[in-house]
Amino acid sequence: MTLTRTVGLPRRGFLGLTAGAGAAALLGTAACGAGGTTAAGSGDTKTLTVACEGGGKIELQPVVDKFQQATGTTVTLVELPYEGLFNRLTSELSNGKPSFDVCAVDAVWLPLFAGKLAGLDDLFTAEVRNDLFPALVQEAQSGGSFVGMPVWTNSEILFYRKDLFSDPKEKAAFQAKYGYPLAPPTTWQQFTDIAVFFTRPDQKLWGTDVKGAVETEWLAHVLQAGSPGVVLDDTGAVIVDNAQHVAALTFYADLNNKHRVAPAGAAQTDWNAAQNLFNQGQTAMTRFWAHAYRQIPADAKVAGKVGAAPMIGGTAGVAGIPGPWYLSVPKDGAKGDLAKQFIKAAYDDNALSIETTLGLAARKSAYQQYADKPGYESFGPLLSTLNASATKPRPASPHWQRIVDSVLVPTIQKALTPGADYAALLKAARTQIEGIVK
Repeated sequence: MTLTRTVGLPRRGFLGLTAGAGAAALLGTAACGAGGTTAAGSGDTKTLTVACEGGGKIELQPVVDKFQQATGTTVTLVELPYEGLFNRLTSELSNGKPSFDVCAVDAVWLPLFAGKLAGLDDLFTAEVRNDLFPALVQEAQSGGSFVGMPVWTNSEILFYRKDLFSDPKEKAAFQAKYGYPLAPPTTWQQFTDIAVFFTRPDQKLWGTDVKGAVETEWLAHVLQAGSPGVVLDDTGAVIVDNAQHVAALTFYADLNNKHRVAPAGAAQTDWNAAQNLFNQGQTAMTRFWAHAYRQIPADAKVAGKVGAAPMIGGTAGVAGIPGPWYLSVPKDGAKGDLAKQFIKAAYDDNALSIETTLGLAARKSAYQQYADKPGYESFGPLLSTLNASATKPRPASPHWQRIVDSVLVPTIQKALTPGADYAALLKAARTQIEGIVK
């Protein structure tokens, strides 16, 4: 069983934000067992076990420390690699003998695990819902019940080279060529103009990157084009070939095929490659996950020269695809009340996680506390992007990662060929996806 982190953050020791192909496995089969068969809840009632991914442990540790001090409860964080966590949850939720009392759940796992998770409706007061981004409130629900409390989230925003954008010669040249001031772009056309302007292969500088090996960046553009959803609508109908998907693929692929503003190898470019290109000063702009702003190495060519702005917008304005994780309680757990108490504490003390090396949260107020502080300049753009009316979660489909791996990414890669028929590619993708979800 192979899992890939195609959304959220690079795989290099960071928090993963997407399930992999194995997510299509049904919970009724425990073929992916990862060990640990002792049911949670045995022994001391003042202990809790929390299963999480590596990045999640970093984020949760300050919350755990405060909870232990306040309640006298011993909390053990069981850190697993991304694939290992998915396998552990799949196996133990299916057999009804979880070795954990609380689990961190990737957003796209919720549709798979929802039937095995306890309801958290009493935690989602009006005040709580108002302090969470709308897309997260929507995504946290399954079958009319809340089954996960968002604990951190992310979104792509725009990073740009301040040294280039503020250079008087560059500003004058851009104004003369395009007739408007050089500034962080807010629209597709501005983004394209600026990318073309800064593409200088002889200087090993390109306007931007195009990431053919991942799907969420294109899907963000689909929402910016005004689609009611990405790939599937709210009824589960396949809409991958609607006008907005075609417009977004045209904009995205034309950056590579027509405008040639990205380095060679766009079809294989993933998050790691794009991040390296930008940090090495080879791209003037990148659309990337907001956490990366605080993790630019001190010896990077762009260190101290990076600006942040909200994600660009199409006809529907700014939109992004959130990359959240949730805390959930297994239905078969023996410490449901204490587990929910911990999850409430994780919400109440959500801002503590911002001080960690990953520096992510889920509450609007947590990000707002830091948005005006030096070093956190990415938080304002992140808030704007996550709060945008066109921002929506991925479809709540148990087939989602199979759709991503077998249809969406291959379709984008095929589109990154000069002369590609974008509409025909999406029509073929629709047929494939309909075969998967039928």
